[in-house]
Amino acid sequence: MDLPPKPTLENLRHVVNNFPIIDNHAHNIIQPALIDTIPVESVTSEAQGHALRDAFKSLPHLRAAQQLRQLYECPDEANWKELLAQRLEWLRSGPERLNQHCFQGVHALLIDDGLASPEKVLPYHWHDRYTKAPSKRIVRIETLAERLMESILDGITIDDLDDASFFTDTWVTFTEEFERELQELIQDPEVAGFKTVICYRTGLDIEPDYEQAAREVGLPFERYIERCVRKRKFRIERKPFNDYLVLRALEILSERVPYLDAMSKPLQLHTGLGDNDIDLLKSNPAHLQPLIENYTNVPFVLLHSAYPYTREAGYLVTVYKNAYLDVGEVFPMVSRDGQKSIMRQALEIAPGSKLLYSSDGHYLPETFWLANLQFRQVWLELMTEYIEKEDITPHQAIAMTKDILFNNSNLLYNLQYEAIFDDYTIPTKALTFTARPGVEPSPQPTVVPLPPRPETRSQPSVLAPSSAIPRTTSEGPQLPPFPPPPKEPQVYDTALYDQFMQQNPEVKFVYIQWMDYMATMRVRIVPIKEFDRLMRTGSRIGISQGNTGTLQNDGPTPVMNPVGQIYVEPDLQSLRRTHKKDPLPSATVMSFWRDEKGNLIRECPRANMELLINDLQYNYGIKLLCGFEIEVTFLRRNNDQQGEPYMLLTRTHAWGTMTPEQWLQIPFLAEIATSLSEMGIEVQQFHSESGQGQYEFVLAPQPLLTAVDSLIQARQVVAQIAALHDLRATLHPKPFPGIGTAAHAHISLDPPDRDLQFFVGGVLDHLPAICAFTMPEEVSYGRVADDSWTGGTWVAWGTQNREVPLRRVTDGRWEIRCLDGFANMYFAISAVLAAGILGLKRNLVEFPQKDVLYNPSQLDEAGRLAHGIARKLPASFEEAAHALAMDVDLSGALAEGFVRDYLAMKESEQKMLAEMPDHGRRVWLIERY
Repeated sequence: MDLPPKPTLENLRHVVNNFPIIDNHAHNIIQPALIDTIPVESVTSEAQGHALRDAFKSLPHLRAAQQLRQLYECPDEANWKELLAQRLEWLRSGPERLNQHCFQGVHALLIDDGLASPEKVLPYHWHDRYTKAPSKRIVRIETLAERLMESILDGITIDDLDDASFFTDTWVTFTEEFERELQELIQDPEVAGFKTVICYRTGLDIEPDYEQAAREVGLPFERYIERCVRKRKFRIERKPFNDYLVLRALEILSERVPYLDAMSKPLQLHTGLGDNDIDLLKSNPAHLQPLIENYTNVPFVLLHSAYPYTREAGYLVTVYKNAYLDVGEVFPMVSRDGQKSIMRQALEIAPGSKLLYSSDGHYLPETFWLANLQFRQVWLELMTEYIEKEDITPHQAIAMTKDILFNNSNLLYNLQYEAIFDDYTIPTKALTFTARPGVEPSPQPTVVPLPPRPETRSQPSVLAPSSAIPRTTSEGPQLPPFPPPPKEPQVYDTALYDQFMQQNPEVKFVYIQWMDYMATMRVRIVPIKEFDRLMRTGSRIGISQGNTGTLQNDGPTPVMNPVGQIYVEPDLQSLRRTHKKDPLPSATVMSFWRDEKGNLIRECPRANMELLINDLQYNYGIKLLCGFEIEVTFLRRNNDQQGEPYMLLTRTHAWGTMTPEQWLQIPFLAEIATSLSEMGIEVQQFHSESGQGQYEFVLAPQPLLTAVDSLIQARQVVAQIAALHDLRATLHPKPFPGIGTAAHAHISLDPPDRDLQFFVGGVLDHLPAICAFTMPEEVSYGRVADDSWTGGTWVAWGTQNREVPLRRVTDGRWEIRCLDGFANMYFAISAVLAAGILGLKRNLVEFPQKDVLYNPSQLDEAGRLAHGIARKLPASFEEAAHALAMDVDLSGALAEGFVRDYLAMKESEQKMLAEMPDHGRRVWLIERY
């Protein structure tokens, strides 16, 4: 497998200057007719009125002016007046071009649209024309409350205040409506989070006790209502009332989490830097510590770098899992040295996974452009310095860059966007602004062409919706989109298909296959003429949405939805000739699931696994190889209807033996190995396993998705060749007493230097939940026992230790032992990948779980604790399912709603199986797996 070279400073520079941004805190652009009402110099200062005049002599202004000259294509010697004249010309002749330049490199915006009245600014979704993905709303709770109160008090006069019940009735109406609005907004997919500006109003020293705040709000609420009625001013700035609003919002957010330990939508809080409305002493985020502790399932986002209290904010985000630091607004409001100092303070102890980029862009498009440019400049200087001092490596700097620009916000706000980017293909010519002759343009963020996908597979559409909205100009000449959109991808690689058919002209049919949630293979048999039409026209096969929510026997589950279509798209990378004993001259191919527009959907097992593979490669520089062991028990059918329906193929049998009885089976076993080899699936060896009639075929390591595809296709061959010999090949983990059948997977990391973070810090940490995928039936847990070489019952790892579920074979290579043939291998490996990525994000270097060189079951309690062994694996599928339901981090790392749907379907399946007699259940499972 070709690996990219180790990243260098040049790769870091490429990533910093070009990686797409999720701007986690911004505001709307002002209406074009009002753009002249906002002084341009305000882009670098919070000063207002006469105080703003002095901004011209500040370092932030002088630096921004130099950069704006380049933006507007002014000569270096142009003064401020000339710069404004050039800007005015841009606004008259082509404002769309200016906007396109200013939003270049921005993937998505999260917009607080409560800064100004809707009549003054453009709606939040207007900005979608300049971004790769749709904008989302951040709802300001004070604005929500004020507009709600204005509606409630519409038509109320001073005379109404004399009614004894007026204030009580108004309070009840307001609180009910406020809660109803918040509940609806929490459910609204357009709303990414909420925000409070209580820092501006009454300070961050919020009363932490909700009941106490509710008791204190009475009289201040009445005074507020009187002012609203008398003066028609609805701004909320009475501390008890402001405190109550924030606490009520936190209560509602906290109550609406879907399950224990889940996180609500985030709450952003203005902290630190602000205009003269703010009480600087009360803008210190340290005041928020009691609130952060009281509402542990609400993420708190501390905005604007908390400047000048960055260190306090850094401390909070380090010690509380639900606190995050936004590093916006200081770009471009602070000088370059100040920005570097602020970022240094943020990085002193705060994890890179808790920092979020924002522009705080508002009103003028230039605010977005300056913040984007200046952040990248300062960040590159810092990362380069840390690398040169050998504090970090280029790879770590690249990973941190991607986190702060994109990944952290993507995960925190549950956006499910994808950044498609190649760290190693550096464009020879970047997209830059056109400059006047003799004027050197500054480096600009660029969007590079789509990179090749890992494993040299064709790049699929992303799961996130695309914002390919046609761009138009409101005046002036029609301009091409900027940056130019990628070309429409070709659905199928027809050259690859043509090559396959030239090598296999005898193929007359194609098995188009996919694996459902219950690990059942589904298939459509398509004549080659129809398959050829699909390839040439880019068509797909439509199936009912409901087919993805049924059991192995098509029994219904709560997930089944008979409304809608899924479109099955063959992945030509998995296309291969079937074995020669197949009754049809045919080929077989695995498939993706897409929607009607061709986008991959969250239900698709292969697509979700591939996204995790991409995440590992592009964000962590890690590629994976995987080799599977196919353990299988061969059974003869017993025609005696009164007795046991199966007989074991061999009885004089042990691990690695070849008795005369076994020797007679060599031609049959070799037929399987030869058939696989002819299909291009390499078998490295095969041998007898410990159980009677049990054999193992060891497949060669391959890139991960290819390895799983090959495993599934190989298992079909094993079962089909066995059927030709009137045998049943089963993967059942316990087909007979004394026979335990596993499905071990060997996974190798390249480079191997972070395998402990991946496997110990990630996989082992989430192993009880992962078992719900790797051992997905109740009988799966009958195979696993101590002192039996089945991986044991303790959550532990060890080098060359087969009594632990996670065996380290050598540096970078690990064996997953708590895995059997009932598993949907796409799901099982996806869970391992997701957990491993969580471990990489934590980036620990020391772990409580030590390399155990003993059988954990033979250690006493003190010995196990010395090795960090404190938990047991689930003893039943019910326990594993509960562990998965409780593992919010692992659920969040997988596709949206996937864990919920999977557990709902498994619940239906387990109920169906429980109603069968033990004997009937065993036969039912043997015949299907």
